[in-house]
Amino acid sequence: MPKFVIERAIAGAGALKGPELQAISQKSCGVLREMGPEVQWMHSYVTDDKIYCVYVAPSEDLVREHALRGGFPVDSVARVASIIDPTTAEG
Repeated sequence: MPKFVIERAIAGAGALKGPELQAISQKSCGVLREMGPEVQWMHSYVTDDKIYCVYVAPSEDLVREHALRGGFPVDSVARVASIIDPTTAEG
């Protein structure tokens, strides 16, 4: 199944505290439950002013639908072509 990286510009994201991050996560999980098992949230990286989310989904359209239903911003969606890490260097 395709994997996507979603960029969300959220001013002050890095300053969000536990309860705020929990509320965002709960909203996302609630929408995902409504949508069914095809769309899966893997994890997210929170930086100063952005959140980068990794999702597995059959299509970009479903990733965008999740954002629309949840009220989450979407600045870009990129389909992952490959994943590399230090072990890739080993051949």
